[in-house]
Amino acid sequence: MPVIFSSFSRLYHSLFLFVFVASSQIVNAQKIQYEISFDNAAHHEAQINVSFTNLTNKPLEVVMSRSSPGRYALHEFAKHVYALEARNSKDQKLQVSRPSPYQWNISGHDGTVRLTYTLFGNRADGTYTGINALFAVLNMPATFMWAHGLEKRPIEVRFRLPEGQQWKVATQLKSEKTPNTFSAPHLQYFLDSPTIVGNYTLREWLITEGGKEKTIQLALLHNGTEAEADQYASLVKKVVSEQKAVYGELPEYDFGKYTFLAAYSPYVSGDGMEHRNSTVCTSTHPLATNALDNLGTISHEFFHAWNVERIRPKSLEPFDFERANMSGELWFAEGFTTYYGNLILSRTGEVTLEQYTRELAANLDYMLRAPGRKLFSAVEMSQQAPFVDAAVSIEPNNRSNTYLSYYNFGDMIALALDLSLRKEFKNLTLDDYMRLVWKKFGKSETPYTMADLRTTLGELTGNQTFANTFYSSFIEGKETAPYKSLLAQAGMLLENANPGQASLGYVALRFSNEGAQIQSPVLRGSPLYLAGMESGDIILSIDGAKPTQENYKALLQQKKPGDTLSIVFSQMGKEKQTSVKLGTDEAMNIVLYEEAGMQVTEQIKSFRKSWLGSKSE
Repeated sequence: MPVIFSSFSRLYHSLFLFVFVASSQIVNAQKIQYEISFDNAAHHEAQINVSFTNLTNKPLEVVMSRSSPGRYALHEFAKHVYALEARNSKDQKLQVSRPSPYQWNISGHDGTVRLTYTLFGNRADGTYTGINALFAVLNMPATFMWAHGLEKRPIEVRFRLPEGQQWKVATQLKSEKTPNTFSAPHLQYFLDSPTIVGNYTLREWLITEGGKEKTIQLALLHNGTEAEADQYASLVKKVVSEQKAVYGELPEYDFGKYTFLAAYSPYVSGDGMEHRNSTVCTSTHPLATNALDNLGTISHEFFHAWNVERIRPKSLEPFDFERANMSGELWFAEGFTTYYGNLILSRTGEVTLEQYTRELAANLDYMLRAPGRKLFSAVEMSQQAPFVDAAVSIEPNNRSNTYLSYYNFGDMIALALDLSLRKEFKNLTLDDYMRLVWKKFGKSETPYTMADLRTTLGELTGNQTFANTFYSSFIEGKETAPYKSLLAQAGMLLENANPGQASLGYVALRFSNEGAQIQSPVLRGSPLYLAGMESGDIILSIDGAKPTQENYKALLQQKKPGDTLSIVFSQMGKEKQTSVKLGTDEAMNIVLYEEAGMQVTEQIKSFRKSWLGSKSE
């Protein structure tokens, strides 16, 4: 049947076409266009061209980022930029000045600046950029320059791939009709879109929710077989399914797709980095021998698609690419994600109860014995991230005595909260809390505050006093949760690993003909610390005997906690003598009831299933 337009309809249609074409022309005129090529990839270089158009007549300020999404310290990516040159629309060379190490000002342009530069990148991971003859792993803030004042403009990037290499592009950027060309709506999305370029293996599957299809992709750079890729994809599917069950749904991915960018190769550095619709996971360990270890990183990073990418702390909004980004909520954003990263592996059935318990024991032991926990709360420890999150400094520090990773700290807080909810509120779990936080803040992408998290816990339990006490004691305070009674619900016995064993404290020693040199930091409060001994000191004798690899343990085993040792040691070239009062070996362990000869009741079995068993359909 022919369509008949009235005169008004024809006029409206003509106006619509005019506005659409005009709008498209304006967008194209303002679009920032990048092109990257890899002709010198063997020497870890990329050539990058950028075109800025429709500029005002003031100097263009171009910068390299100093920080990167998912990292909180400064990295100064500008140090890898050189051979920079700027020209106008007539190909005339422009004047470039450099007011700071990471900024270039370009003046005298005619409304167009065409910038070219060379980038060096030889660290393939989630933070930096790695380029080599086999592939490229690109972190966008470490790769592409950008301009002040143009952050809202749409961006297009074209990848010029080496001939004969069978390279392809995998990214969360929107694919355009032109081959190897992708786009982003604005700078924030562009810089949050890591990309791998190489001859990767692709596995993908569809998940339908509410009538919508969502594509999950695994782009895998590795030296293994197709069968290994298939098996690994099946493991990733299990992780996706179990994490979806925690929140009840997947996020709404931009462009309907989420991509795992996995590079398992001897030529990468181990890392994992979350992004809005993708993650970069790199490891030197092959799937043939380390699939489960690699899956642990996948599990952690995918959980971030909810927690931190959409359930986002207000303190990180908007992310600033030119300064360190500090947040007091990383115990939740990173720590709770760590807890679920491990828990999900148990729920997939790929990790046994015994394996999960051993991992839990190691993490809890580390947290309980960390001296820094007495100095900083979980909130304050989170605020240390700009100093420790892949931050680089050359001077000695005292982190062993002052710092506890907010990953581990938050992991154990999540454990305490999960088990406390199960104990105090029989029908509630940490899954319920995460779902409520998702519903209130994640789905609408409303940034949260610490007060929001506290109030939401009170709302979930119907007991604000419980929520206030938990937060003030274990998150904002420095108290220790009652882990022994909490773990007992699951038939797990928290006990001293070496009861009655005398100890000088955790210390690493290197034995030689001279004696035993202290190689590790001496921990605050340990017998050696209280005796004034320090890393680098050489223990010459213990009760008159020179310590050796063979007799050191025997010297301690002959003693009991509270006994005193006479130690002669060398400190900064001077020989000294001191008396050291032995302490108790404080190492902790978690033992399953069945391993300890204790009864595993039906109630314990039911608790374990509810906590550690599968939740997916």
